[in-house]
Amino acid sequence: MNAPQRQTGARCVIVIGAGPAGLMAAEAAAGTGAPVTILDHMPSPARKLLIAGRGGLNLTHSEALDRFLGRYGAARERLEPHIRAFPPSALIAWCEALGQETFIGSSGRVFPKAMKASPLLRAWLARLAEHGVGLRTRHRWLGFTEDGLLRAATPQGETRLAPGATVLALGGASWPGLGADGAWTALLPGCAIAPLRPSNMGFAVAWSEHLRNRFAGAPLKRIALSFGEHAARGEAVITQRGIEGGVIYALSAPLREAIAATGEATALLDLRPDISAEDLARRIARRAPATTLSNHLRRAAGLSPPAIALVQEAIRGGAPAEDIAALIKALPLRLFAPFGLDRAISSAGGLAWQEVEPDLMIRRLPGVFACGEMLDWEAPTGGYLLQACFATGRAAGQAAAAWALSAPR
Repeated sequence: MNAPQRQTGARCVIVIGAGPAGLMAAEAAAGTGAPVTILDHMPSPARKLLIAGRGGLNLTHSEALDRFLGRYGAARERLEPHIRAFPPSALIAWCEALGQETFIGSSGRVFPKAMKASPLLRAWLARLAEHGVGLRTRHRWLGFTEDGLLRAATPQGETRLAPGATVLALGGASWPGLGADGAWTALLPGCAIAPLRPSNMGFAVAWSEHLRNRFAGAPLKRIALSFGEHAARGEAVITQRGIEGGVIYALSAPLREAIAATGEATALLDLRPDISAEDLARRIARRAPATTLSNHLRRAAGLSPPAIALVQEAIRGGAPAEDIAALIKALPLRLFAPFGLDRAISSAGGLAWQEVEPDLMIRRLPGVFACGEMLDWEAPTGGYLLQACFATGRAAGQAAAAWALSAPR
């Protein structure tokens, strides 16, 4: 049975997706005076944001803007105008205007003092409601009809809408159980879409049974990782299947591409980046005959049990044991496959940039704009992901409202 068509009015903006980009698009559009309605297929909004908030909700980063923009790699040129229009300082001010004070952590990352997302989201949803923004949950976008109407599946059946403009904020495909499942890629026929791939994820390592069973879940703190020209410091966690954590995520893009090209990638792990190789060699040069290698590395090199296990694993795997200091400073870590989208923090790929205008309108679909993680970009963790989602959401919302408000009435 065909559902009746419901005209929402030429001035109305419909935002599809209630994640950070979609909510920001709705706020920006409502701020111009346009009527705004948000549709989301989940029972409640911003589920991934709430999960991210459990770890502190890293909103943005305090580093110099030019260095900040460099984190977006090939997508910098397209993202830069939107981030400069809504930079980290503006995001911090926006957050504090919602009553959520922020602070800068020791790494330069910016967090709300509450260290979680729920207070911010409650305040944000309340402000959107005050601006007249409607939110309809359990509304899944089904694409467009031949005559351009927006189709949505609702608990009451399919409905068709005719907004003045539409913002698509459908996310990527990481943690699909939280809402962003990538199903939208089948609903934009004719549009070039780069395949959605995991980003900021861990990698599979062929651990020995001993290391896997004894050290799965163990942290590796204050380490460094390098791969080719890329390097990062941070922490990691050994898992049953491999390794993950901030220092791994920082290099996940080049590692993923190398594995796609050759089937594996070998990164170099520095277990004591704060000590030079020469100093480390002096510390471990003398070893009492009765002292085990494990105890010697713990006392002389200051290695943790999981770090010692990695050294011993490398030696058993054929790494030269003559120069332990060199091995500690550049331990080969063979990675065989990235963890999947279900475990990735974010995703790479998405709607190709050649498909959107500078104001984020989809060229093939006049009046339809795209924003957030569904666009083809990726960035490391550290606040860069949310910053770009907020900034592109704001840009798309403003452009959609301008389109809708300029339409003939």
